[in-house]
Amino acid sequence: MSLGIGEGGVGLGPDRLPGFGAAKIKKRIPRNASALWNLGAKDFTVLFHDGRLSLSDDYNNNFNSPAEEWLPQGLESVLGTQALFPLTAQFEMAGNPKENEVAGAVHDRIDYVWPILAKRVRIIPEYGEMFVQVFDDVETAEQVTIAHIGEALAAFIALEFESRDSPFDAYLAGDGAALNADQKKGMELFYGKANCASCHSGSLLTDQKFHALAIPPFGPGRTRRFDPYVRDVGRMGETDRLEDAYRFRTPSLRNVALTAPYGHNGAFPELEGIIRHHSNPLASLRNWQRDMANLPSVPWLEPFDFLVWDDRIEMKRYEEKIDIKPIPLSEEEIANLVAFMHALTGRSAKKLRFGIPNQVPSGFSVDK
Repeated sequence: MSLGIGEGGVGLGPDRLPGFGAAKIKKRIPRNASALWNLGAKDFTVLFHDGRLSLSDDYNNNFNSPAEEWLPQGLESVLGTQALFPLTAQFEMAGNPKENEVAGAVHDRIDYVWPILAKRVRIIPEYGEMFVQVFDDVETAEQVTIAHIGEALAAFIALEFESRDSPFDAYLAGDGAALNADQKKGMELFYGKANCASCHSGSLLTDQKFHALAIPPFGPGRTRRFDPYVRDVGRMGETDRLEDAYRFRTPSLRNVALTAPYGHNGAFPELEGIIRHHSNPLASLRNWQRDMANLPSVPWLEPFDFLVWDDRIEMKRYEEKIDIKPIPLSEEEIANLVAFMHALTGRSAKKLRFGIPNQVPSGFSVDK
């Protein structure tokens, strides 16, 4: 899916429906879900498409985050901190303010929700016992805080989604046969003519910076708190600086062949499409077709899905803010770059360390 169905939906995976009656979804999730690969790496210092979570001393709690000074004490990693925010997001997990205790607490002030969520976990006996076993500062289940839960989630994500065994890694380690001829040509383009490595750099293949690429816009977008537009202003939504408008964080390319669709909103269903877009963003934007967005059918929201395209002034601003220059690529070169992207897929990526458990302590059913 380009934009998923969040709180209020019914069912799982591709079969998920937008719900019914008063509980049905009120808004699409504004952006495509970020990949989890290697997020436990210490090199990651900024998360979310707009970078609204980063290491910082702005609030004397080690992080700049949507919770600002109300972030709970005890968090140790940017990943553990990130893990808390889907729990509090109205359209992701929390729900609408009058629907439940969690949503109501978040609506009042975000720190009101931390003890509610922590209690829901620690009163499950098996979870409480496991936290006592794992955390040195937890002697009884009653001492489990939301920070412990965030760091536990981070530890799981870091281990489960660690991926450093791709053919590309083997090639760098000295195995010249790890890449085929097309992949080697793609690698040469990536680090040469195509200029991909100017942003997708380092071992994680991201500079963790923000760039405007004119990814075709749609959906509700994510913007500033009192912005009346249906649009997505990207990094500017966090910084309120005009120069950051429409810029989004460079994603890591590790296992990129497994993370379709592409772009901050999932505008391109295939690797070839997003590579072509980088080759000539403005032409790609103007030629993009709406059916390329994989949106679940939600009749009461569909009139707004492409509303931004009717805003001539906004689209003009969007077209004028592009940070990369066109680089003509032949069909063969595009195919070689796609081949190299597949060489970034870890050999163990499709068979994860823990996998799906048979059961969980809460007693909730586990989808297989």
